[in-house]
Amino acid sequence: MKIVDAQIHIWSQTVTPPSGLHRKVEKFTTEQALKEMDEAGVDAALIHPPYSWDPDSNQLALDAARKYPDRFAVMGQFPLQDPESRNRIKGWRDQPGMMGLRWALLQPAEQKWLNDGLLDWVWPAAEKEGIPVATMGGIFPDKFREIAEKHPNLKMIVDHCGLNRHGQDEEAFIHLDKLVALAKLPNVAVKATGAPHYSTKGYPFKNIQDGLHRIFDAFGPKRFFWGTDITRMQCTYRQCVTFFTEELPWLKGRDLEDVMGRGLCEWIDWKLKFD
Repeated sequence: MKIVDAQIHIWSQTVTPPSGLHRKVEKFTTEQALKEMDEAGVDAALIHPPYSWDPDSNQLALDAARKYPDRFAVMGQFPLQDPESRNRIKGWRDQPGMMGLRWALLQPAEQKWLNDGLLDWVWPAAEKEGIPVATMGGIFPDKFREIAEKHPNLKMIVDHCGLNRHGQDEEAFIHLDKLVALAKLPNVAVKATGAPHYSTKGYPFKNIQDGLHRIFDAFGPKRFFWGTDITRMQCTYRQCVTFFTEELPWLKGRDLEDVMGRGLCEWIDWKLKFD
C-alpha cells in the first residue's frame, strides 16, 4: 500500500519562531523529511510551505518536488496582500510539483480578509484555473461553506480534521456537526492531519476514534485524507501511520488505501503510481 502524507512542512530558516507546537529548530530540511518518512514507511508527502516563519519556503518546497518528484508535491502560497499576486495564479500548476494553494488563515487579522473583500478574487480565479485550495476552514465553517457553495467547481480542503484548534479530547469536537454538514458539498474534502494532537491520551488515542469515524462516514474514503503535520506531533511518525493502518477497526481494504494516499492524489491530481 502506498502511503502519502497529506501535510508536512520543511524550512531552511526561521525569521520568526515556528508557530504553535512545531519543533523549535532553525531548519527542517528535505533530507531530514525523507529520512523520517523512510523510517516510518511513508512513500510521499504533500509539502505545505510555512511561509509565516520562512518566506523562502515556497521555493524550497518546489526544489524538493523537482529533485524528488515521486516523493514530494506542493500546496504553495503567495502573499495575499500583494496586488501583484493576482497575476501569479494563472498557470500556477504549470510549476513542476505544484498541486494547489494553501493559506491557513489562522490569525484574526487574516480572517478579516474573508469578509473585507481582499480574498474575493481568489476563489473564482482558483476555480477557473482548476486549483485546489486548502485552509483551516474549521475555524470559520460558515464562511467556508458560503465559499464552497458559491464556487461548486472549486475543490476545497478543510485542514486538520476541521476540529477546534485549541481543544483536545471532547473539546476538539465541539463544531463536529458543522464539519460533517460540509460533506454534503461534493467539492469539499477534509485532511485528517495532526489527529493525535487532539487527544491527551496516549497511543492509540482511543478517545478520538469515534469522532474520526463520524468524519470518515460523512466524507467517505475519497474525501478523507490521512496526514501528520509531523513537526508538531507528540507521537512518532510511525505511530501516526499505524494509528490509521492498524488501530481503526472501521478502516480496512480499499477504503484504507484511499484514505492513506490514493484519495488525496486523485483529489489534487497528483499523478503518483498506485498498484
